[in-house]
Amino acid sequence: MDTLLYLIATYGLLVVAVSVFFDQGGIPVPAYPPIIVTTSMAAQAGESVLPILAVATAAAVAADWFWFIGGRRLGARLVRLMCKLSLSPDSCVLRTRGIYGRWGPVSLTVAKFVPGFAAVATTMAGETGVSTRRFLLFDGIGAVLWSGLAVAIGVAFKDVVGSVLLQLDELGRYGLMLVLVAIVGFVLWKWLNRHRVLRQLRMARITPDELHEMIENGGSPLILDVRAADQRERTGWIPGAVFVNSVRDVELAAQEQVIIYCDCPNELSAAVLARELQKRGFGRVRPLAGGFTAWRDAGRAVALSSQAG
Repeated sequence: MDTLLYLIATYGLLVVAVSVFFDQGGIPVPAYPPIIVTTSMAAQAGESVLPILAVATAAAVAADWFWFIGGRRLGARLVRLMCKLSLSPDSCVLRTRGIYGRWGPVSLTVAKFVPGFAAVATTMAGETGVSTRRFLLFDGIGAVLWSGLAVAIGVAFKDVVGSVLLQLDELGRYGLMLVLVAIVGFVLWKWLNRHRVLRQLRMARITPDELHEMIENGGSPLILDVRAADQRERTGWIPGAVFVNSVRDVELAAQEQVIIYCDCPNELSAAVLARELQKRGFGRVRPLAGGFTAWRDAGRAVALSSQAG
């Protein structure tokens, strides 16, 4: 444990920078504990905490910048990859993406306070063509607020944190093992939560060919498009689809056949909304396998914004 305390005391700013960069980069490394501990040690020593705030903010913006550039160059493909690999897949679905769809770049100011939302929001900012100036403005404000809260906690509870560190120091190597167990436990909990969410959202899908055949045979399923509005504008949508951002937008009488599609891996957004509609009395609700991309790649009809009206 002496080694850990020495590293924090000697390389505190570096520890903060690396942990924040990894955390905001999508790697499940807790960033707040290093910031709080480093701040507490600096406050107890009578040193300024402003460098810690500056480093944490800069590291957060740097990590976000990579997501922003990736979103600008790779677009929806990067968002889908993020959700596929994320330990919090539920954060990539309808609720989270709906926040950005409603508030746009302004949502970056609070994105870091919503679990799993920061990387998705910054990537979507790049995907939707937000200017670099606007991105840095709102993301910078969000990074300062997020880092500032951790620094404020460190200052306010410096005595408590110092007492905990002292107890861990007395435990020697067992204290270090306790810290490592806590980190591993955090990652394991996130991993188990991911599998729990995916297991709950398993349900029958309908393929693009099956949907096309249903429509050709005179069937009239309710088709819901749960993608972001800008995504629909760029790629089009399935003819006759109703656009929704959340279950509250579905102001329709319960119907027997409902098809939902999105642009996320495993049709997570569609599956989440499907579960909610089933609870509200809708009959057979199924996500479209492969989402809109699979429908378009199968050569099926696509409505475009230029055709509207």
